[in-house]
Amino acid sequence: MTDTSQLTITRVLPATPEEVFDAYTDAEKQKIWFSILDERPGIVEIEVDLRVGGVQTAVWGPDEDNLFRERQTFLVVERPNRLVSEATGSSPDGATLTTRVEVTFTEQADGQTLVTVVQTGFPTEETRDFFTTEVWQGAFDRIEAFLLT
Repeated sequence: MTDTSQLTITRVLPATPEEVFDAYTDAEKQKIWFSILDERPGIVEIEVDLRVGGVQTAVWGPDEDNLFRERQTFLVVERPNRLVSEATGSSPDGATLTTRVEVTFTEQADGQTLVTVVQTGFPTEETRDFFTTEVWQGAFDRIEAFLLT
């Protein structure tokens, strides 16, 4: 039986674990990659307090009427290898979701980084699948584009 409340997804990114970890956690770098593949600039506001118990807040979207919001509380910060947080997000329609996210950054022999995301707490299979195929793939695509610039 498959656990519909959890996803595991991986991607190899073209940089060292330190570079990928920093791209993933640094507010100024996130502000770039959040919108790097967008045709039109939108709104991206991010603040990060990268420490255990610290919080990251992110607000983004195409305009003021269509904003996504996320608040992550960091539970584990082991730069550049591992990051664990509890994340609560909301979409423009007011729907909210709280999940636990564990991200590991593993150096590969060729100098690239294997990023593994384990996210738990999905209420439905459809929500989990949306995060697997859209949310994380989009984030990985954007981070990769940022790392290649």
